[in-house]
Amino acid sequence: MKKFLLPLFLLITILTAAQTKKPLDHTVYDNWKSMGERMISNDGAYVVYTVNPQEGDGELVIQNPQTKYKKIIPRGYNAVITEDSKYLIFKIRPFFQDTRQAKIKKKKTDDLPKDSIGIIVLGEDSIIKKARVKTFKTPEKGFGFLAYQLEKPIPDSTKKKASTDSSKNKNDLLIKLADSLIKRSIDSIKGNISKEELTAIVNKAALQIIKEGKDIADAEGDDAASSTTSEGTDLIIRNLSNNRETVFKLVNEFYFDKNGTKILIETSKKSKDSSSVAMILLYHLQSMQTDTIMAKFNDAKNYAFDEEGKQLTFVAERDSSEKALLKFYKLCYYTKGLDSARIIADKNSVGMPLGYVVSDYSKPEFSKDGSKLYFANTPIRTPKDTTLVEFETAKLDIWNYKDDYLQPQQLRNAEAESKRSYTAVYHIKENKMVQLGAEDAERIILVNEGNADWVLAESNKGNRVEGQWTGRTKSTAYVINTQTGERKTIFKNLYLHADPSPSGKFVYWYNPESKNYFTYELATGITRNVTDKIKVPLYDEENDVPDLPNNYGVMGWHEGDSAMYVYDQFDVWTVNPFTEKQPQLLSLPFGRSRKMENRYVRLDNKERFIKQGNLLAFKVFNKEKKNNFYSFRQFLNNGFRDYQVTAENKNCNNLLIAKNSLRYIFTGESFTDPINLFTGEFQTDKDVPENAVGNGGTQLSDINPQQKDYNWGTAELFTWKTYTGKTSTGIVYKPQDFDPKKKYPMICYFYEKLSDGLYNYQTPAPTPSRLNIPFFVSRGYIVFAPDISYTKGHPGNDACNYIVSGARALVKKGFVDSTKLGIQGQSWGGYQVAYLITKTKLFAAAWAGAPVANMTSAYGGIRWESGLNRQFQYEKQQSRIGATLWEKPQLYIENSPLFHLPKVQTPLAIMSNDADGAVPWYQGIELFTALRRLGKRVWLLNYNGEAHNLVERRNRKDIQIREQQFFDWLLKGEKPPKWITEGVPATEKGKDWGLKAE
Repeated sequence: MKKFLLPLFLLITILTAAQTKKPLDHTVYDNWKSMGERMISNDGAYVVYTVNPQEGDGELVIQNPQTKYKKIIPRGYNAVITEDSKYLIFKIRPFFQDTRQAKIKKKKTDDLPKDSIGIIVLGEDSIIKKARVKTFKTPEKGFGFLAYQLEKPIPDSTKKKASTDSSKNKNDLLIKLADSLIKRSIDSIKGNISKEELTAIVNKAALQIIKEGKDIADAEGDDAASSTTSEGTDLIIRNLSNNRETVFKLVNEFYFDKNGTKILIETSKKSKDSSSVAMILLYHLQSMQTDTIMAKFNDAKNYAFDEEGKQLTFVAERDSSEKALLKFYKLCYYTKGLDSARIIADKNSVGMPLGYVVSDYSKPEFSKDGSKLYFANTPIRTPKDTTLVEFETAKLDIWNYKDDYLQPQQLRNAEAESKRSYTAVYHIKENKMVQLGAEDAERIILVNEGNADWVLAESNKGNRVEGQWTGRTKSTAYVINTQTGERKTIFKNLYLHADPSPSGKFVYWYNPESKNYFTYELATGITRNVTDKIKVPLYDEENDVPDLPNNYGVMGWHEGDSAMYVYDQFDVWTVNPFTEKQPQLLSLPFGRSRKMENRYVRLDNKERFIKQGNLLAFKVFNKEKKNNFYSFRQFLNNGFRDYQVTAENKNCNNLLIAKNSLRYIFTGESFTDPINLFTGEFQTDKDVPENAVGNGGTQLSDINPQQKDYNWGTAELFTWKTYTGKTSTGIVYKPQDFDPKKKYPMICYFYEKLSDGLYNYQTPAPTPSRLNIPFFVSRGYIVFAPDISYTKGHPGNDACNYIVSGARALVKKGFVDSTKLGIQGQSWGGYQVAYLITKTKLFAAAWAGAPVANMTSAYGGIRWESGLNRQFQYEKQQSRIGATLWEKPQLYIENSPLFHLPKVQTPLAIMSNDADGAVPWYQGIELFTALRRLGKRVWLLNYNGEAHNLVERRNRKDIQIREQQFFDWLLKGEKPPKWITEGVPATEKGKDWGLKAE
């Protein structure tokens, strides 16, 4: 009997605990944490990551999984593990509350709390800290040195007080002199002193007043100069092995060469010393010697070392006056043996196009072998006419049908256009410049890391106007010889984008019209279709927009350009670029037969191609289970070895493998399991059985343990038949304490297809405007996220077909209250919300963020964040009409909620912001004013100055509260707040937010 009662007691305790878990509320957001930076040392011994609350102080965590060493550094971030895996360098933020209070007091930027840096020997506890650090750098490959730059020093308050006291004393003296003059003047009037005596007194006093006044003005001028002059700060170079530090004063910029043998230092003038000059120095880290590269310049920037650190380049301007409207930069070059940097290109150089000058906006780049230097030049811009009087000058935009781009797009991109530059190359040994880029060859791609004797050029000049309605432009591609500048056309006026193969033997591209890949062989000039023998589609099989489908992409090339790897939906194909061999399926353990998508994960960002011995990582997405994991393949001389190391039933992301070790880290998550960090280790080659399966690694972190105290939720797939007989899938989110015998209110949230996110963890956070799913689920709502497929010309009805049929199918399950259904969507989802309420009375509450209400007016509108016209969206992309407004006006009217609003019975809340750069906010106004005219229940929220999706956290928090109040009122019967029942008058703006129920 006792054996029976104990398990029963435990079961009752567990059930009671589950029932008493708290629902999420709006106070939990700030402390709900997320995983930030992640890294693993090159030797694999140490894992470093940050854990950050949404608002407040985060922490940096260092762990050694083997020794169980763990160290937490409060407020640490921006960490770097040195190349030798010995040191960790990181920044330390000030306390969040200290910074917040300083901002509340409106302190100047220089007076705000500043970062520090920390230096720690990995595995030890002691930390070396340095205060008020602006930035730090370590070499990319070399190790043993650290450079960090300090903030401006805190002003000496005693000197400031002394200066103030001195000025006050002098002011007092001037006042006394003035009083004395007034008294003597009165005496003169009374006859007590003569006019001659008075004149002498006045002259003497005037001279003293002038002198004292000048001293005060000079003192105040010094203060003003010190506050406005840009002056560098201290740079400290630290030898990590012996802790020796070298200080450089007045530093503006500093850069290590790649191998960490030297550091470039740019210093500024001293603001109060007219004899000081700006300098560019080169400090040799081992010998501790300093070379002066350049002195007496006005501006220098865009520094670049070559691969070996033996050559240096930058652009500089040293001849113009400070207020000159035009400044001409020059390309400078330095290498060992030169006394100082020499000018190798300027506006007068042989090979420089007439009317061009070296661009200061583009960073020069050496070829990998160091023989060539690529830089950019730009047309000399007409300076602004300073003789014009601004208030007498007309201000207008002139739209012309011949313009490549519409005026809003031109204005939006005006700054970028003013910086447009064109690539040139300087051959170092030959001392020769060759122009490569031009207005009709604006996109230049270096080949074989710049070593090749050609570059790839591409241009859409002459084809830009049609982008207004096609959403894409035709291009022309050339091969340009770097020695002569001679061009050779590869293709002309096609919807293509070309790329070079890594070793430079081929140019390749995908043609969306023929749906195949092509190669162009440089040696012969032959173009070949290299994938026409592959029988499965290499393009998006699920494409449902009225445009050519996109390709799945290229995985990469094999060493020596011997093979190209291309994707279909599930697998990878090995393609011979000469087409001499039949394409081969790269038979991975998972693929089309198991409905698993394989996508290559580049473990080394600098990797250029795949070669024998490489360990290849693939992210595998299971289309049926909707989860992903990692699979690995190693290229061996006698074939392949395949094995899986991460477990299923969660989503795995952010894979990192140690450079010199078999240890790896990744993040794992599911809807019920917060994102955490996992680690594991490969077995050696001889011990790895083919197709071995790992255990998913060891969990290192537990960043949100408080979740167990809250009523969370579950996520599961739901399948149903639509009204047109199609099978569709969606996600059903249920409360953790779900009871199938109860009737729950349900909110449908949708966009297009969301079911691939079944295993995604959703942090309870104030969202930019989408539905806060875990929040509503925790508070007793069912949330349903249906997938939607579309047909050409009828996006509104397609949405209705999938969403309504799915909602009714769930109602039939018995646990959803059919009278308490809501819908919520943002952007395209917001449009679908607005359309749905014109077609059905099923929903008791609707919330639409940034909806399009009227396709006929939106069709010709502007996306203000980019300046693009919206026509392409309707003819080719998401809006899916597939025709112009004048070709099929009936489709635009059919799909526009505005024309069907008399049928609406569902209360609707709209968010439409006045700085929306994607959907013009007048679309929300059209919807609101029409429903208001019809006497419908409607509300509009305009977050002032906000974009398409809310950016400011204060506004995100606000909309979460209002969204809960809205749905709780209509779906749970809660009392509505004032903003719903009465509104908030403009005169009360900023005083009363209307959040309280009356």
